[in-house]
Amino acid sequence: MLLVQQIIENKENYIDALAKRNFNAAPVLEKVINLDEERRATQTSLDNIKADSNKLNKEIGVLFKNGEQQKAGILREKASKIKESMSELSEKLPEIKEELVNLLYTIPNIPHDSVPNGQSEDDNEEIFKEGDIPVLEEGALPHWELAKKYDIIDFELGVKITGAGFPVYKGKGARLQRALINYFLDKNTAAGYREYQVPHLVNEVSGYGTGQLPDKEGQMYYVTADDLYLIPTAEVPVTNMFRDELVTEKELPICCTGYTPCFRREAGSYGAHVRGLNRLHQFDKVEIVRVEKPENSYKALDGMVDHVKEILNELKLPYRILRLCGGDIGFTAALTYDFEVFSTAQDRWLEISSVSNFESYQANRLKLRFKDTNGKNQLAHTLNGSSLALPRVLAGILENYQTPKGIKIPDVLIPYCGFEYID
Repeated sequence: MLLVQQIIENKENYIDALAKRNFNAAPVLEKVINLDEERRATQTSLDNIKADSNKLNKEIGVLFKNGEQQKAGILREKASKIKESMSELSEKLPEIKEELVNLLYTIPNIPHDSVPNGQSEDDNEEIFKEGDIPVLEEGALPHWELAKKYDIIDFELGVKITGAGFPVYKGKGARLQRALINYFLDKNTAAGYREYQVPHLVNEVSGYGTGQLPDKEGQMYYVTADDLYLIPTAEVPVTNMFRDELVTEKELPICCTGYTPCFRREAGSYGAHVRGLNRLHQFDKVEIVRVEKPENSYKALDGMVDHVKEILNELKLPYRILRLCGGDIGFTAALTYDFEVFSTAQDRWLEISSVSNFESYQANRLKLRFKDTNGKNQLAHTLNGSSLALPRVLAGILENYQTPKGIKIPDVLIPYCGFEYID
């Protein structure tokens, strides 16, 4: 969430910056400024009336004490009218504050200067590419056919139990899933991230804290009886661990990792591009989250990108990195890098990770602050990234590592799997 004072000071710059997102910010920012002026005026009036009321009550007390009941009675009538005005303003003030906050929730984050202009994912900027695309044998299969051939993922069984988008992993498929999770967690903890196991459901306040609400409310599964949401990513519970916290500068950076299942409704997703593991309603993901001092956050972002690159290099999967354009970047992010692995059998790129810096946008919603060396409270910067999302990594492994003998397991995963081939 943007800070009102920054909106006031940078209105024209923010309008230009948000235009990168194809967001018409001018009327919204003007309304924010007007509401803030109304809030300030109302607060000032209320403070003045309270001061007048306190002064009047003291005068009334003195008059009664001196036996001047008639004068005291006149002042009591005046005090009664002041009390009515004070009550009206007391009711009005929280309404203005609520309207202001709700309006701020509708404004996306200011994109970083390096975010390219663009309307959609077609305008994202490729900044890095690594790995040779393997040449597969004639008749190579997409992962959903390989899953059926080797009986390692059962999509139809998932439909029977729950519905489309909830696959069942079997045998070596389940073991490969577990191997990937353990490998990702080991890589993250070795890099200094502390592991957490967190709840898979969160309350509404947590959803607002990291920005999933109200922006992505329709994409989240909602448990109506308990007013809880199934998490779309571990980012939500992990980052919310620090909601309403004041940490010391010496505690930063705070580096966290965690494995969770993720639940996304993905409403309106149909077609061949979502077949098999390409897009699911439930999937596994290992996440990394950082809380940083503002001046260190972009160096930290570069470090997170390098960390994900190292994992993909060890898996020997061909991949590329995209800098997301203004029309494709997430609502809460200031800058996002997407990692995509090449699916040779499908002849297309599949997104497997997003690494983002939110600057102070989430921290302002969360009231996540740190006390600097001068004793001043400042908003921290938050970052997060997939390290990694499993379905499309698994799809890439199945398709790119298929051989006449079977699916070869990447060397780095063999100690975790306990086998070299799926055959």
